[in-house]
Order: sequence, then structure tokens, then C-alpha cells
Amino acid sequence: MLSSPVHSLRLAVFASTRGTDLQAILDEKKAGNLPFLDLCLVLSDRGDSYALERAAGAGITTLFLSAKGKNRSEYDAECLKACRRHGADYIFLIGYMRIVSPVLIEAYRGRIFNIHPSLLPKYPGMDMKVHEEVLRNGEIESGCTLHHVTEELDGGEIFLQEKVEISSAETPDSLKEKVQLAEQRTLIKALHMIALQEKIISKNELEKT
Repeated sequence: MLSSPVHSLRLAVFASTRGTDLQAILDEKKAGNLPFLDLCLVLSDRGDSYALERAAGAGITTLFLSAKGKNRSEYDAECLKACRRHGADYIFLIGYMRIVSPVLIEAYRGRIFNIHPSLLPKYPGMDMKVHEEVLRNGEIESGCTLHHVTEELDGGEIFLQEKVEISSAETPDSLKEKVQLAEQRTLIKALHMIALQEKIISKNELEKT
């Protein structure tokens, strides 16, 4: 919880990939549906991450931090400095391809979340080709999970999940598309829920969304 009443939710997003889910947040913000959100920083460990370009195009502060020559703790200490410098209250890991160290977890305990493309605790981890594995195992549903980040990889408390049905003609690409749309809805919903929790918006305002 934030230490004092505020009127905006200051969020840092960490991203390594194309930033498709980030774009959904940017679009909602542009449409006026997230008036309470202050996306104060988009940080990436990859200089060629398209997430940085998306954010810069929307006028959001971006930062590329190279991990070269640094261990996880050293790198996360730099990330922590950046988050504090930009006044981030919460961190969302969206397509972020690094395992976060206790340096960052302790500083943002309960305020750092990761979006994962499966219904955890099934199919955890970053290296697995999740959608291929889901189909290979004959699952009838999949989905996404937004969870608290802890020292256990993909083991933190689940904050939100959304299920999607798997059709008989499903392919890894079509399932990825379904799950990604669920991720976007989940992230937007989570932002409203956190804003309500922090008393930035009222329950009536939440029900209007």
C-alpha cells in the first residue's frame, strides 16, 4: 500500500519483447479509460525492444539498461535506482525475460507483478514453449496469470487469472493470440483494482469500467 493518499498510480513497466500488451495499456490511457494511471517509466534490458519504441511514441520516459558485465543483483540495483528516481509505486513485468533478484523484490514486495501466459501453477518458467506444450498435453483450456513476484519463479500469489477455451482446430499461434488478448484485459483490470485498493478511484468508478 502507498504510504500517503495520492491521485495517480505511478507505474513502471519492464519489458524485453515487442510490447504488445504494453500497447493495450497505452491505447486505454489515450482513450481516457485510465485517467488515474501515470506510466512513469518503461525499462528494458534490450536496446532493440519494440516496447521502448512504443512507449517513446506515446511520450513515455524510456530507459535501456544493459546487463552486460553485471550479475543479477547489480543489474537490479540499477533498475531499483531508476524506479525510485522516477517515483514508481508499482512495477509490472510484461514480457520481461529476466529473473528478478531479491534486491528488487524486497524493495517492491507486494507491488511488483508479472504476467504469465498460462494458468499457473501449470506451465511455469520462461524457457518453455508454453502454447505448444499446452496443446501437446491435450488441455481443454489455457489462459494467463498475473501474479506477485517473489523469490520463487512464477510462484508468487496469484492476483488475477483469465481462462480461454481451446478449440479442436487450435494452433500455437492462434492460442497465443487468444492468451495475449486475455493478458491485455487482465492487465487493464488489475490497474483498476490496484487503483481501488489504493483509494485512488472509488468502487463506483471501478464498476463503470
